[in-house]
Amino acid sequence: MASDLLNLGSARAIPARGLTEETCAKWTYTINGDKQIANYRDETGRVVAQKVRQKGKEFSVRGNITGQLYGKHLWRDAGRRVIITEGEIDALSVSQVLDHKWPVVSLPNGAQSARKALAANLEWLNRFDNVVLCFDQDDAGRKAVEDCTSLFPPGKLKICHLPLKDPNECLQQGKVAELVQALWDAREFRPDGIVTVADVREAVLTPPEQGLPWVLPSLNEATYGRHYGELVAVGAGTGVGKTTFLAQQIAHDLERGGPVGAFLFEQAPSETVTLIAGMQARRTYNIPGSGWTHQELVASLDHLEKGPTLYLYDHFGACDWAVVRERIRYLAHAHGVRLFYVDHLTALAAMQADDERVALEKIMAELGSLVKELNVWLLFVSHLATPEGKSHEEGGRVTIRHFKGSRSIGFWSHFMFGLERNQQADEETRGITELRVLKARPPRACRSTGRTFPLRYDHSTGLLVEAYADDLFPPSQPDDF
Repeated sequence: MASDLLNLGSARAIPARGLTEETCAKWTYTINGDKQIANYRDETGRVVAQKVRQKGKEFSVRGNITGQLYGKHLWRDAGRRVIITEGEIDALSVSQVLDHKWPVVSLPNGAQSARKALAANLEWLNRFDNVVLCFDQDDAGRKAVEDCTSLFPPGKLKICHLPLKDPNECLQQGKVAELVQALWDAREFRPDGIVTVADVREAVLTPPEQGLPWVLPSLNEATYGRHYGELVAVGAGTGVGKTTFLAQQIAHDLERGGPVGAFLFEQAPSETVTLIAGMQARRTYNIPGSGWTHQELVASLDHLEKGPTLYLYDHFGACDWAVVRERIRYLAHAHGVRLFYVDHLTALAAMQADDERVALEKIMAELGSLVKELNVWLLFVSHLATPEGKSHEEGGRVTIRHFKGSRSIGFWSHFMFGLERNQQADEETRGITELRVLKARPPRACRSTGRTFPLRYDHSTGLLVEAYADDLFPPSQPDDF
């Protein structure tokens, strides 16, 4: 033993750690006064370095442990698997619960030393059929796993997922059976995004469910409702009725349990609130002299305030997508908002770059990821390009290619709707808006794509009603949003 090394002391049980004297003796994890000593040995069994733990979790090193694996000398012959932990105490814990029958080693300096230590011992490690990483279940441990994956050929590396932070905590908390099971259940490492049938089995066996309801009963029947994680695009010409449609759907969501986040760039928050309060009360508060009273408006505002919260974005004339994106994240995380409306996407793209198409592609890609990340539902409005022939304001049919940035919108959207109305027709005809389903993702496409729903504007209530429906808000219990 080198002259600068400490006297080994003696191997004793460490009750606070759940470690037996037998375990400590096998690993020559010894105690000298108030010091715990992890003795590193070479292949001949000679102590060549020590990692010394003192009170207060202070460590010092005598000799050189860089690139070494603690306990390697115990396992001369290669076999089916070797288990690697972050620290010495964890290695002792795993060895103990496996009755010291399976090779276990530990990193010399925790997660930060993982890649260097494993690389230095690669020839030895590759003699085993499988290398099992049993690192701590924290950010540092996960990063260490990622750092080491490229060292090994495909199929060799397996990752252990523990019920608690580390093996010794499992031992202390009496979760020995769970720890052993986790060690045997260690899964082959796969890069993110690669799954097997076993990984999705539970999801496949979950019966499909009707989603959250649309305000229009026929649309709800045709699409099986709305589901979190989806993007919905609405396109319409100027003055065709998209603002009414959005406000009506928002009012419906608030009545059924909300809350709702609305980013509407073409009107002030006060205008939006006036419109939605009127739709809930079936009063046209936004139209002067249409038969409502000040007391009714106050009562409608009280009702709206006391219900699920409507969060509005006061953009002050600025429509920055990066800001809007973070506001959506904030509302989702801080206030549990899962229903969002953005009107309109074109305004966001116009602020991003000289090339509107490039900006739209970037925003759509981020929106597609965002709804999955937050597990929310989001509807956005898109302006339309001028069509050949009849204009949209004269009832021209809306197609997917009319959407500005149609390629990216069509790719990322789960549903796309067009609103069509001939504003220049006779009084009866110009009061009818056609809602056209332009796109729906399978399996709902077979039931909805290509269908149209005629909507009539009711001047007395300010609502769009289905041409064949008597009541837009049938009695029901609030949904659990």
